Amino acid sequence: MKVFIGGLPLEVSEAELNAVFGDFGPVKSLRIVKDRETKESRGFGFVEMVNEDEAKEAIRCMNGQSYYGKRITVNIAEDKGPGFGGAGGNRGGFSRN
Repeated sequence: MKVFIGGLPLEVSEAELNAVFGDFGPVKSLRIVKDRETKESRGFGFVEMVNEDEAKEAIRCMNGQSYYGKRITVNIAEDKGPGFGGAGGNRGGFSRN
């Protein structure tokens, strides 16, 4: 199951986030979305977890929590289909606790 994480503090690394979600179960993949030009975090990312129940537990426990002093949003990622995030694509604004 793919999980959206929004409102990420800029100092959070993929390795750290992988460890946090790994506490709930095996992580299949993880990516913090970065600006193409500056390579800095855009404040959101995606985690794909192997087990759906473990992903739902991570969402339940982490959504709305404070992380480095910022409230994060954690929920099921929406499939935007092909072209999402590309030129002219609509980008949803989610925030993670």
